[in-house]
Amino acid sequence: MAERSAAGARVRAVAAKLNAAIVRDGRTLDSVLTEPAGLPERDLPLLRALLYGSIRWHHRLAWQLERLLTRPLGRSRRDAELAALIRLGLFQLQWLRVPDHAAVSATVDAAAAIGAGQRRGLVNAVLRRFRREERQLDAAMADSPEAFRSHPRWLIDAIEKDWQGRAGEILTANNAQPPMWLRVNTCRVGVDEYAATLTESGHSAQRDDTAPAALLLDEPVPAASLPGYADGLVSVQDAAAQLAAAYLDLRPGQRVLDACAAPGGKTAHMLESCPDLAEVVALDRDPDRLAIAQDNLARLGLSATWLACDAADTETWWDGRPFDRILVDAPCSAIGVVRRHPDIKLLRRESDLDAVARLQARLLERTWPLLGSDGLLVYATCTVLKRENHAQIERFLQAAPDAALAGGRSRGQRQLFPGEANMDGFYYACLKKRDARQGSRA
Repeated sequence: MAERSAAGARVRAVAAKLNAAIVRDGRTLDSVLTEPAGLPERDLPLLRALLYGSIRWHHRLAWQLERLLTRPLGRSRRDAELAALIRLGLFQLQWLRVPDHAAVSATVDAAAAIGAGQRRGLVNAVLRRFRREERQLDAAMADSPEAFRSHPRWLIDAIEKDWQGRAGEILTANNAQPPMWLRVNTCRVGVDEYAATLTESGHSAQRDDTAPAALLLDEPVPAASLPGYADGLVSVQDAAAQLAAAYLDLRPGQRVLDACAAPGGKTAHMLESCPDLAEVVALDRDPDRLAIAQDNLARLGLSATWLACDAADTETWWDGRPFDRILVDAPCSAIGVVRRHPDIKLLRRESDLDAVARLQARLLERTWPLLGSDGLLVYATCTVLKRENHAQIERFLQAAPDAALAGGRSRGQRQLFPGEANMDGFYYACLKKRDARQGSRA
């Protein structure tokens, strides 16, 4: 029993340190979880649950902590880690299936492991006070949108401005646990056949017609545990991201550009859905991310022409041959995938949006001339903010007389909201190149 208690305290101490690294130092969830934590494998699921949960609900937990403390904590690293530890305790009391006494005891014991053993009494007092005053806190939270929605105020305002009728739905979906979607490599195995293999291996998944190669797992599992994963039979990719290949309308013999390819999921799906493409040129300006993308395609038995460069600097890499299809999966605020990356709510700033919008506009402007006559460019983001989506495309159409939305304004673009059909939030615009002397756009 003592050993189990000590292990629980160690997990919470590590989680507190990693939480503080995100909140105080601006680290990402992905980056802190790649570092050795010194924990046995059996404790890693709890570590992830504590870390993801405490970041997902950070704005609410921080609001609660502020009201439960009789005086604020200091600004030192140790105080930041102590605050993180108490927030972890508050998270456990509200969302984890851990008995209150066990959650409180393990969190109090973890104080010593972060060098704050003399503050064990404070941790215990705050957590017990929360249970006594929980109803009053819940009532008061109605006056704090940041706490109630667990989002920064600027983001709440931005979503409400763009999607007044759906803002509550979007914000709620952002705080939900994300599902796990699979993309079957149909070059190697049929979707129904792989679904049967999943069932035989003890997993359960549902097919969805929204994306032809997609399966939705009933319960998330480590990717490496999926049957045939190492052999390239399947990949993990949200169904919304899988729509890119369909919107590109790929045909045999085409030359395709994936302008922002890493980590390679959409590049791979292009090759899986149309194996007889003449060439796929895949670019990314981050060599490390490009190496990951190359590894992903190698696992799937696929190949592309890889270039580590900025797609917008066309004079440095383009050989002058036009492309039949271009995918601009543009860097964005990623507000549509907050449920998968809850640290976005802490790390993103409203001031970031102007630079992101300029980068998107530059990518569209510079890659458009690379598209051949009657070619198709698909612009994609994983956000719901109109300045990066609808408004971005409107500005581009005004500046490019030879561009039009394929199928007209109603059919040529699509906004998916987080949680819609269990998918992530995504935006797609399909831009057709035409003779600039033709009449006005539909």
